[in-house]
Amino acid sequence: MSVDQAMVKRVARLARIKVKDEDVPRLAGELNAILSFVEQLNEVDVSGVEPLTSVVAMKMKMRDDVVTDGGIPKDVTKNAPASEDDFFMVPKVVE
Repeated sequence: MSVDQAMVKRVARLARIKVKDEDVPRLAGELNAILSFVEQLNEVDVSGVEPLTSVVAMKMKMRDDVVTDGGIPKDVTKNAPASEDDFFMVPKVVE
């Protein structure tokens, strides 16, 4: 895929980025260089490579899945504009 100056202007308009007319040719060249690099990456054979969550082999830290009430309902609701019986009170929005 090749990016021309019209495409650069269109992408800039869609991204709401102000681009000066004298910068458009340079940006077109930079975008073409980026796209050619991505095309090079598409040529790499990754059929035998497993997806990774990290570049370092490690086991994810797990914590016990315990249900609690938090034990501090007064602290949780003390900054609320309105609360009752340790619950947040909100204005009615549906009639």
